[in-house]
Amino acid sequence: MSKLLIKLALKKSKNERESLGILSGIFGIICNTLLCIFKFTIGSISGAVSITADAVNNLSDAGSGIITILGSKLANKPTDEEHPFGHGRFEYVTALAVSFLIFLMSFELAKNSVIKILNPSEISFNIWYIIVLAAAIGIKLYMAFFNNILYKKTDNLNLKAIKQDSLNDCIATAATMAALLISALTPLKRADGIIGLAVAVIIFSSGVGIVRDITGKILGNAPSKELVRSIENIMLQEELILGVHDLIIHDYGPGRIIASAHAEVPSDADIVEIHDVIDRVEKRISSELHIVICIHMDPIVVDDETVDYYKNMTEQVIKKINDNYSFHEFRLVKGNTNTLLFDLVVPYDKKTTADILNELKAEYKKTDSSVNLIVTVEHSYV
Repeated sequence: MSKLLIKLALKKSKNERESLGILSGIFGIICNTLLCIFKFTIGSISGAVSITADAVNNLSDAGSGIITILGSKLANKPTDEEHPFGHGRFEYVTALAVSFLIFLMSFELAKNSVIKILNPSEISFNIWYIIVLAAAIGIKLYMAFFNNILYKKTDNLNLKAIKQDSLNDCIATAATMAALLISALTPLKRADGIIGLAVAVIIFSSGVGIVRDITGKILGNAPSKELVRSIENIMLQEELILGVHDLIIHDYGPGRIIASAHAEVPSDADIVEIHDVIDRVEKRISSELHIVICIHMDPIVVDDETVDYYKNMTEQVIKKINDNYSFHEFRLVKGNTNTLLFDLVVPYDKKTTADILNELKAEYKKTDSSVNLIVTVEHSYV
């Protein structure tokens, strides 16, 4: 069924990502609306607040489907004068709206559950209630499975949020079934409200997880290691590019990534030839990874014994301090006192820049006290 739905959605589609996002939204609206009707009917007849609350949660999920459709449409809008990088981040904004709906529903459910705990009431029981709720779990499991397929195809955070929300709904509905059974078959009349409160916590926690994912994207997460390796591998396949550093990747939404990097090249190489190499690499990265990249040329001295000696010394000194440290843009200014200039890349920790430099200078003094250091301490962007 999943393959058939995807095939139908893409039949006349010009944009796979938008079409699959809309498919997810429509599918979610239909399924959640039906679930809301069935659960609300059972909740009203039985008097179980946990079932009624679960029905309201399904209604909010149907609203999430509308937001998903809206996000898919807006994110695919072309670039304009005010948004030269496109509108891809609309997906993040709409996913954030989904999380707010989840928070709203969790607060409403928690309020009703507390009222039910303080004022418990009789709950009627019928085996058909359990059958309908079990069927609802099956539908939600399929929705999670289906949205996971769509998420893997598109990397759309809205679909990831809906997938996770569907799984959470399975837990919530299972808890609702337990509440119905316990309240109807035992003297524990407050079980309905207590379990309803637990469901509210589950729903709230799912919203927190979604917000964490989205805010990371909006604020600027570090890029994936796979993407970084792909860019570096393409650059280093060129003989004239000896090293890569200061790789920075900006994510303006799916399919709208802009990057910059420094390529270390021999200082004695022909500048026109280097330009051709860098131009070729930029076009290849654009073609294969769909990333717009600007590469800066960093000339480095090669085949110089003195430079190589101090470079090797620097590497040994740095590794003694911290094996996770690295350096680039190494230069040597020769004189009575040799001056070493380089950028030191360090991990994020509690050490201050002054502490790191003092430690570095102290270690150098043990090796070669005549060396003068000019070091810029920085963190990696990837």
